[in-house]
Amino acid sequence: MKASGLPICLLSAAFYLFWTPSAGLKTLHLGSCVITTNLQEMRNGFSEIRDSVQAKDEIIDTRILRKTESLQDTKPTDQCCLLRHVLRLYLDRVFKNFKTPDHRILRKTSSLANSFLTVKKELRLCLTPQAAAVKALGELDILLQWMEEMK
Repeated sequence: MKASGLPICLLSAAFYLFWTPSAGLKTLHLGSCVITTNLQEMRNGFSEIRDSVQAKDEIIDTRILRKTESLQDTKPTDQCCLLRHVLRLYLDRVFKNFKTPDHRILRKTSSLANSFLTVKKELRLCLTPQAAAVKALGELDILLQWMEEMK
């Protein structure tokens, strides 16, 4: 009779192990890209370090990203590409250049970087390098106009 409880115990343990990590999974529909990621885990990781990191930010009159409304205005067809580029910015520039003597914060930022890398790997390549170069060069007037309007 004692052996009959073992399969239920193993089943419960397996269910717990497989259910718990996926409990925070969210499917994101970004134009033609569909990815599944644990946003809650990323948000929790950031929440643990947010106050400490933001307290070190001495540039209070400049924002790199505006409120999410501006990101929400991105056309669905461009959302996948935009997210891929933003994640690449964070991976290539932000996480690589962030320094702190606090090992707990370093572990959390490393975990966030790994999560970003996982999401980025799931996103398709937006444009071929040649198509991207042609597109960027063709729209250079927009960048130049924006630069001229800055005073």
